[in-house]
Amino acid sequence: MYIQTTGASPDSGRPAIALIHGWAMHGGLFASLVERLAARYTVHLIDLPGHGYAREDATALDPKALAADLVERIPDAYWLGWSLGGQVALRAGLDHPRSVRGLILIASSPRFVVGPDWPHGVSPDLFRNFGEALQRDFRGTLEGFLALEALGSTSAQDELRHLKQQAFERGEPAERALHEGLTLLDEFDVRDELPKLQVPSLWISGRRDRLVPSGAMPAAAALAPRGCSVVIAHAGHAPFLGATDEVAQTIEAFVEAAQAESATA
Repeated sequence: MYIQTTGASPDSGRPAIALIHGWAMHGGLFASLVERLAARYTVHLIDLPGHGYAREDATALDPKALAADLVERIPDAYWLGWSLGGQVALRAGLDHPRSVRGLILIASSPRFVVGPDWPHGVSPDLFRNFGEALQRDFRGTLEGFLALEALGSTSAQDELRHLKQQAFERGEPAERALHEGLTLLDEFDVRDELPKLQVPSLWISGRRDRLVPSGAMPAAAALAPRGCSVVIAHAGHAPFLGATDEVAQTIEAFVEAAQAESATA
């Protein structure tokens, strides 16, 4: 994995936030959000194996193992996971509550596919179709995914332009890692573990999201003992692009409340 640290000095006493990107992306996609957070926090941007500056890293995309590794390298931080990256953040919070101050999940769900008792997902065919399409047209499939990420947002054209400019800035992701990620999106389900989550959690969704139904995040927050949710009305799958200030303010309020709670505990 690759970790870039920016913002407030780690010795400043300011809280730290670790950001984990979504499928086929990299930490550079958070640039606009980092600009808002860097003055108040130490910010760690992570490229998962097979992605971005870690594209040559052949380590398996195993959320449990990756979370254990990252928590050892970045202890005592808030963990922010976008979409697929939320799987690693959730495992960090569930497995290492003493090292994780809180979780921020953006357009990320405890289960991504629909089920008889979970209406807040997409058809599993979506991820399987992406896997088949990757083998036929790798670059075209990735660009189609970018369009889905921007779809629905009131600033969709600007977001798509930003995604296209930044998505391959650190090189194309490894095809192996993309197929592993699609399997994770298809199979991931930690709903039964959420009631045991010991750290506070914030679940941010875009009401216009076409990849992760916005109802998933409030439903997940209701399962977590210290969970809360915020739905951004005009945002899609990447609300930190089209609603950067609103997302940053929501994160700051959450961290401030969690810090105050910790100080009085």
